[in-house]
Amino acid sequence: MSAEWPSVSIGELAGDWKGSMAVGPFGSRMKADLYVPSGVRVIRGNNLSGGREPEGDYVYVSEETADSLASCCLKPGDLVFPHRGNIGEVGITPDDGLRYMLSTSLMKLSPDREKAEPLYLMYFFKSAIGRAALLMNASQVGTPGIATPLKSLRGIQLPLPPLMIQRQIADTLSKLDDRITLLRETNATLEAIAQALFKSWFVDFDPVRAKLEGRAPEGMDEATARLFPDSFEESELGLVPRGWRVGVLGDVAQTNRKQLYPSDLHVGLRYVGLEHVPRQSLSLTDWGTAEGLESAKAAFSAGDILFGKLRPYFHKVVVAPFDGVCSTDILVCQTKFPCYYAFVAMQLFSVALINYADRLSNGAKMPRVGWKDLAAYPVVVPDESVAMEYTKVVEPFLARMTANVLEAQNLATLRDTLLPRLISGALRLPEAQAAAEDALA
Repeated sequence: MSAEWPSVSIGELAGDWKGSMAVGPFGSRMKADLYVPSGVRVIRGNNLSGGREPEGDYVYVSEETADSLASCCLKPGDLVFPHRGNIGEVGITPDDGLRYMLSTSLMKLSPDREKAEPLYLMYFFKSAIGRAALLMNASQVGTPGIATPLKSLRGIQLPLPPLMIQRQIADTLSKLDDRITLLRETNATLEAIAQALFKSWFVDFDPVRAKLEGRAPEGMDEATARLFPDSFEESELGLVPRGWRVGVLGDVAQTNRKQLYPSDLHVGLRYVGLEHVPRQSLSLTDWGTAEGLESAKAAFSAGDILFGKLRPYFHKVVVAPFDGVCSTDILVCQTKFPCYYAFVAMQLFSVALINYADRLSNGAKMPRVGWKDLAAYPVVVPDESVAMEYTKVVEPFLARMTANVLEAQNLATLRDTLLPRLISGALRLPEAQAAAEDALA
């Protein structure tokens, strides 16, 4: 099948208009003092992190600045690549009505859509062959960079099936990516609900304030409302619900210090490093295996809270979806009492605790926080019955999030298995479509 598909260069697929391939503005034309609070989104290397479209935090420039750098502006469907730094990544400009432009370290490709489907090209560059082609001319001395980025990009060869087949391949793979995106968005929603409830119950004390004012607490039945006191009392942390106590995180949480040595690491054991843990998300999105690890690693169990303890990686906190081992730069945290499980998880994930850890981190080269510091974090410890009710509400959310993490990973594995075989023509399209449909059923 692949023998039927001609090999063409990216240069042959670029649009025949000026600026269809371009690098971002030179540094002198894109200085930080041009950034504004809102406006045209500037895509940087850190916005390309494995997904189809750029994501994460953006910087912005004004419409006028973007207009003055017209060749660096992007249209929906344009492909963007780092030529310095995060080389090997690729993303596609979304069609969301917003304006985007390149940063200094990126380059773009605007394909001729009568020849090439942009999503097909994106998936080619996400394959091992495409990624290797992007990396081929990159220097690894110092910050990775490509000396002649556009020349290198133009010269990359790829198999090019007919346009209809390109679109069908892209559609098959996109359906898997769409489900993965939906699962991750669902997890973000569940996480936001758990955070909002945590803030209401344990930070703002909304149910207590409502009862104090003679109102029924919102969003709960009478039985749950009865668990909360109807007044406050003074404490060293200010007013706290009557009957609750001021304590520290270590009163209800502990760390698991168990380690496994290389001789203990069996085939198939999953490994989580800081590089696998996303920022500001309780859901793990990637992991590796323990094969080849040469030093002791921390052991964890499903449901443990993994807390990245290096300051550059703060707010890397996830609920473990399986048993495994992790980097010793990750603290394995557990609840001391089952009723406080969700309370402990959300305390460790809270911005307030992350800020506290940031202030206490120490170390000249790579500041880190230890469990002793986290255990001393002041908290208002709720009554066990309230903590249990919160866990009863939130634990099903966490279980659903874990199931979604595992399903997303299975779909990603299938996508990554189909991708190179489809691109090379080694797998017939109907077979790939059937496999995708079965997985999505």
